[in-house]
Amino acid sequence: MRLGIVLHDFALGGTERIAVRLAEAWARAGAEVEIFCGSEAGPIRSLVARSVRVVEADPPIPRRIGSRKRLGVAAASYFRDRRFDGIFIPGNFHWPLIAPLGKIVQNRRPRLVAQISSALRKAGRRGFRQHFFEARSRRRLAGADAIVALSEQAASQARAMFGKPVHVIRLPVLPDESPTLVMVPGGDPLVVAAGRFVEQKDFTTLVEAFALVRHSNVSLAIVGDGPQRNRVTQRIRELGLGRRVTLPGYVDDIRPWLDRARVFALSSRHEGYGAVIVEALAAGRPVVATDCTPAATELLGDGEAGLAVPIADPAALAGALDAMLDRPPPDPIAIARRVEPWKIGPIAEQYLDLFE
Repeated sequence: MRLGIVLHDFALGGTERIAVRLAEAWARAGAEVEIFCGSEAGPIRSLVARSVRVVEADPPIPRRIGSRKRLGVAAASYFRDRRFDGIFIPGNFHWPLIAPLGKIVQNRRPRLVAQISSALRKAGRRGFRQHFFEARSRRRLAGADAIVALSEQAASQARAMFGKPVHVIRLPVLPDESPTLVMVPGGDPLVVAAGRFVEQKDFTTLVEAFALVRHSNVSLAIVGDGPQRNRVTQRIRELGLGRRVTLPGYVDDIRPWLDRARVFALSSRHEGYGAVIVEALAAGRPVVATDCTPAATELLGDGEAGLAVPIADPAALAGALDAMLDRPPPDPIAIARRVEPWKIGPIAEQYLDLFE
């Protein structure tokens, strides 16, 4: 089977990381895989396996206003002249590429599989804004041969919005052979958060919540980088948390930080599924997360592996962190067992079956 993936670039994002992981898994399963991109720029580029071919648009198409339209034309031109069995459209951001790809002559057109990666309903998007989003999404997804959601909750919303069948395939977060679990380290506890420093991740609320945590011996590390890093740094200074909060920057792998953590915190305003929750649980660490993703309910609903709190509520987030720190360190094996179904091998096979 010959499969294509279209990416705008290799930006630091969950969509790009998951697409790269799937590409490697499909190649390992025997498929011939190519990633067509507007630009090879971005830190995720170094994670692409050697077995996956990367083709950059000529000339390159950097990310800016209107660039997705240009990328769609370039991608359609590339795939029109080559025989592919299927093309994977990784997430909502790339949906505008479906229409130009769908115009390839029918008897040569690859099957188009589009993934829903971001929330279809958000707290701040109501009324006309939600209606407009749904109408635009229906147009963008009209040419897809199959739509994939990451949870049954998201699939139910999508079926109601789009009036089309929607497949449920879990997010391929974990490698088939996971690193060895380690016990929670002794000494003063560490809370870890990770992600891009953007409005969506709401790290300012996390810092404000940390200022309210009553455990004075706990520290916080927010791993990642992005345009709002200076804003978060300023808030840390304003709250006098400079000695207790660190910003280590971007890392290729957050697992070493998870191994050091007592608790993982997710403060986002919205997420598609929240892959980082799965990663934290796979490391055997409990999670405190805002109710920004179906994963908060699906994985933390019983309270045993963590707690879910309202969005943008520093007091609630602080209370949940204190509650988790009050508990004895959990058994990492019991927590990690919850996320066994998120390993990439079986999920990659589900996608291959869908393409077939």
